[in-house]
Amino acid sequence: MSVHHARTRRRWAALTATAVVLAACTPGADSPGSADGTGTPTGAEGSSDGGDPTGDEEEGANTLVAVPVAGPEPAVLSGGTSAELSVEASRALFESAPVVVVAAQDEQLAAASAGVALGVPVLVDGPGVAEEVARLGARTALTVGPVDDPGVDVLAVTDDQALAEALGTEPAGEPVPEGEQVRALVGLEPGVAALLTGVDRDGAPSGADTDAATQTAGDPAGQTSAPVEPLESDVEELPETSAPEVVDGVTVMTTGADEDAAAVASARAVGAQVLVVPEGDPRATSETVQALADADPGTVIGIGEEFGAAQTLTWRAQTAATGVELPGGGQLVLPGKTYVALYGNPTTSALGVLGEQGPEATVERAEQVAAPYADLTDEPVVPALEIIATVASSEAGADGNYSTEMDLETLRPLVDLAEKHGMYVVLDLQPGRTDFLTQARRYEELLRRPHVGLALDPEWRLGPSEVHLEQIGQVDVAEVDAVVDWLADLTRDHDLPQKMLVLHQFQTRMIPGVDEVDQSRTEVAVLIHADGQGAQADKQGTWRTLHDHAPSVPYWGWKNFYDEDLPGPLSPEATMQVEPTPDFISYQ
Repeated sequence: MSVHHARTRRRWAALTATAVVLAACTPGADSPGSADGTGTPTGAEGSSDGGDPTGDEEEGANTLVAVPVAGPEPAVLSGGTSAELSVEASRALFESAPVVVVAAQDEQLAAASAGVALGVPVLVDGPGVAEEVARLGARTALTVGPVDDPGVDVLAVTDDQALAEALGTEPAGEPVPEGEQVRALVGLEPGVAALLTGVDRDGAPSGADTDAATQTAGDPAGQTSAPVEPLESDVEELPETSAPEVVDGVTVMTTGADEDAAAVASARAVGAQVLVVPEGDPRATSETVQALADADPGTVIGIGEEFGAAQTLTWRAQTAATGVELPGGGQLVLPGKTYVALYGNPTTSALGVLGEQGPEATVERAEQVAAPYADLTDEPVVPALEIIATVASSEAGADGNYSTEMDLETLRPLVDLAEKHGMYVVLDLQPGRTDFLTQARRYEELLRRPHVGLALDPEWRLGPSEVHLEQIGQVDVAEVDAVVDWLADLTRDHDLPQKMLVLHQFQTRMIPGVDEVDQSRTEVAVLIHADGQGAQADKQGTWRTLHDHAPSVPYWGWKNFYDEDLPGPLSPEATMQVEPTPDFISYQ
C-alpha cells in the first residue's frame, strides 16, 4: 500500500474519531483571532475541509478553533530535544486541535510562526509526534520540510512562498538571526498571519525546499534515522482556523534558546505570556523580576530543565512577582555582584571601622571605600555593612553563653540607613556557648528585610566548658545546615529575595567538612569568608588552603585589615587581582 493510500485510510478514521470534538470547539461569529482584526479567520477562504460541522452558515462560523487546557498545571518541560519539548508543550497547553503544524528540525522557526498565526500546536518531527497528533484529534497537518507521516491529511509546503500562501500572508521579510528566534516569536500575536524564517549557518535564509537533499526526520545530524522524503499533499488548502480564547494567568518561561521555538509557539498560540529568562531563574535580573511583577502569573511553565522542578519554578516566580529588588538589581545576591563592606559594631570602635563614626558617617564611609572598585569590575559594586550583632564576651553574662546580644532597636537605625542608601547588610553572630540558630532567630525581624543577610563566625563558637581567647572555636556542618534550612524557609515563606549566608574561616578546623554544607537551597547563597591576617604571603596561603578544603563552594570573601595586615591592607587593585576574584571584600 502506498503512503498516500495509507494516509487516506487513516484520514477517514481520524474524521470519524474527531467529529464530536470539532463540533464542540467550533466557534460562533464572535470568535477571537483573525488575520485582519475584523473577524476574518486565518487560513484559505472557502476550504471544503474547513466547513461548519454544525451546519451553521453564519459568516465566521465555519472556522475551527483549538481547545486550550483549562487551568494548566505548573510544569517544567524537561525534554532533551526540540521534538520532545514540543510534544510536552502541546500536552500541557492543548486539549484538542483540529489542525497542527509539524516541522522538520531546521524549519522550526517558520513552522512556529505558522502555528501562532493559526492558533494551533507546533510539533517538531520526532518520536511521539504521531501519538500527540492523534491525542489532539487533529484531522489536518501543515508540514514544513521533510517529516515523517503524522497519520492525518497533510498540506506539505514546498518553500516560503507556499507557506505564506497557506497562511494568507506575504513571504517572510528579513531572516531572524540565530539566538534571536524565540524573542521574535514572543512578539507575534495569535491568529495574526506572519511568517518568520531563520538564517542557515552559511548566512543564507532558511526555508522549506523540496529540491533540497532529503533530510533525516527528528535528527538533523542524520545519526539515528533513515532519510525522509518530503510528503505529498492530500489537501490543497488548510481549513479555516481562528485563535483560541486567551488562557488567562499563564506565564511560560524560556531561556531563549532557538531549540525552544516550537514550544514557545504553542504557548503564544493559546495567548500565554512568554518571558525570556536566560539564566533559568526569574529572580536573576531586574528585567525578569519586573516582567513577573507586571504579569502577576497564576501558573508558570518552564521550557527546559534549567528551570528546575515545577515547585521550584513556582516559588521563584512568586518571589519575583513581588517586584522587590536587592541592591545592585534583581533578587539574587550572587553571582553577578561584588560587595565591599565595613565590618564592626556600631557601639564601639574596638571591633572594627564600622564603629569608628556615627551611622550617617558610617554609610558615607562605606560608599567611599566601595567607590574605587567600580572601575575594577564589570559587575555592580554594592557597598555593604557587616554588623556584629552578637559580640563574644569575656564574661558569661546572665544567660551564661559568653555572648552579648545587641537589641534590635540598637541595630535598626543603621539597617534603615543602609536600605535608604542602597546597601546590603550582613548580621554577624559570635554565639559563645549557645548555637548559631538560637541566636539567628533573635534577629528574624531584621532578616525579613530584603537587604539583610547573615554571617556565622565559628571562631567564637565555644564548647560547653570553653572560654574565649583560650582556643579557636569551631562548628560542625549539621549546625550550619540547620541555619541554612531555617534561613531558606524564612526566605521562601515571606517571598524574599535570596539571602547571603557568610561563613567566616581562617583555619580548616573551624568548620570541619565545610565542603559538605548544604548548597541545594537556592533561597540562600553560601559564601566562605577568609579572615586571615598578617603578612600578605601568609594570607594568600590561607586563601589557597581554604579553597582546597571547599572546592564546591563557588562564592568567596576576602578581608583587609587596616592595622593587622603587613605591610598593610591590599589596595583595591591588588585585592581584585586575588585569584579567584573575591565576591565579598570587607574592611576591619
